[in-house]
Amino acid sequence: VQLVESGGGSVQAGGSLKLSCAASGYPYTNYYMGWFRQAPGKEREGVACIHVDGVTQYADAMKGRFAISQDNAKKTLYLQMDSLQPDDAALYHCAISRAYAGWCSLNANNYDYWGQGTRVTVSS
Repeated sequence: VQLVESGGGSVQAGGSLKLSCAASGYPYTNYYMGWFRQAPGKEREGVACIHVDGVTQYADAMKGRFAISQDNAKKTLYLQMDSLQPDDAALYHCAISRAYAGWCSLNANNYDYWGQGTRVTVSS
């Protein structure tokens, strides 16, 4: 399984970025994918997730600013991030999990495979 993130970079506060995660080799037909982030000195936190059928979940701090989406044909996951703030700076990872129901989880322990991450820097 390979998950490759891209789209990170440096933006000023209030700016936007769109992250992508190209997935390949996963053995699931029922699955969900998620975005997580980890800033230096902080614990990893869930950002958003999406089930293959389109059900989504967001962390409260991201609601209204971030939007997760997927292109199942391209096997690509996206994260549109708007109104970025310095607190959003982190290494962003995508991950994939087998699904046993029609929802997704923001619990990192549920995920089976992870990408290496793409870094987001936000200057004030």
